Amino acid sequence: MRRTRSVRRRLAVLLAVVGPGLITSNVDNDAGGITTYTIAGAQFGYALLWSLIPMTIALYVSEEMCARLGVITGKGLSDLIREEFGFRSTFFVMLAALAVDLGNTVAEFAGIAAAMQIFGISKYVAVPIAAIAVWILVVRGTYRQVEKIFLVACGFYLTYVVSAFLAKPDWLVAAKETVIPSLHMNAAYLLMLTGLIGTTIAPWQFFYMQASFVEKRVGPRQYKHARMDVLVGSISCMVIVFFVIVCCAATLHVHGLTNITDAGQAAQALEPLAGKWAAGLFAFGLLNASLFAASILPLSTAHVICEGLGFEAGLDNKLKEAPTFYGLYTALIVVGAGIILIPRAPLLKILVLSQVANGIWLPVVLIFILLLINRRDLMGVHVNTLGFNLVAWAASIVMIILTVVLVYATIFNPSAAGLGGTILNLHFF
Repeated sequence: MRRTRSVRRRLAVLLAVVGPGLITSNVDNDAGGITTYTIAGAQFGYALLWSLIPMTIALYVSEEMCARLGVITGKGLSDLIREEFGFRSTFFVMLAALAVDLGNTVAEFAGIAAAMQIFGISKYVAVPIAAIAVWILVVRGTYRQVEKIFLVACGFYLTYVVSAFLAKPDWLVAAKETVIPSLHMNAAYLLMLTGLIGTTIAPWQFFYMQASFVEKRVGPRQYKHARMDVLVGSISCMVIVFFVIVCCAATLHVHGLTNITDAGQAAQALEPLAGKWAAGLFAFGLLNASLFAASILPLSTAHVICEGLGFEAGLDNKLKEAPTFYGLYTALIVVGAGIILIPRAPLLKILVLSQVANGIWLPVVLIFILLLINRRDLMGVHVNTLGFNLVAWAASIVMIILTVVLVYATIFNPSAAGLGGTILNLHFF
């Protein structure tokens, strides 16, 4: 009886803590991310599946440090950067967050438009309705209400699992390619590998997840449960990536459809190859991913700026209590959705510039996190161990190198790796 009560108590604590890690990891499988995985499967089949294992480790290591920072200090990442490194550093972080997340928000509404067009609904109808729905959800709800809806949205990613099974892939080949690395030394392969790794870890994730743990009031006593939340989120995120790549490898790649340029186009191409249900589920998954990310990306930006400037932030605050927070959130949604509705809008320039800014921002944020997490006066006994530091710095250095490579290729020679116009749709970071 005591053992049963103990198990129930532990389960109750875990369920009370779970959310930020699971939501943050999975929301990175947004419209741009799904497009990246789609093109990877279409162009290279199963050949890039092996990269998912090191990607899972890198994702967990980076997010766990942020979770620990939030749980132990009770402060958001932007707040800590301002307190420990001064306003100049914080201003750069805020400026980068605003530029990058605006471009990425545009990409999410582009994903909504693409998904709804597959179902025969014009973007001029779908995008405004989606923007209003997202705004009402966040502005009118409390943190716990919004979190529950986000957790339900995580469940809808299972549509990609079903699509993959309907595609009838060669599971033995997929399993072999997952555990045995197959590195090819050509520009297209290496750039796509860089893109896959880059899209796993996005700077906005760090700020949103840490702010979520703080807003949820998860304390040091619940740290092990927070760490479990991050671990489950990291693994579930990569499982979805696996099934998206497998689905596209088993259909598009096998039939020679390697020039797919976005996830919406992939969903349409899947119908004659894997059936109407597979195509519909793939398109629904794209819609869910885009709506999910369109809700959270502006939230992350609002947290970064408000924490950095010392304004009230968080979903448990009412509109009158945090006008700057909700004002920023509203502005990002209005501008992001509005750009999609402009005929012949310069989406290419906006998205490319957001990727470049993201690439510059990521290494800086990673270094801030590593410096903060190793401050014993800040973290006490919860600083990184030697082993964790080795893994964290190695992952960070690899990410920095790959980011520099991708930014260079994006700016100076985007067509050299065979990407050409697809750079418009790829959300690498």
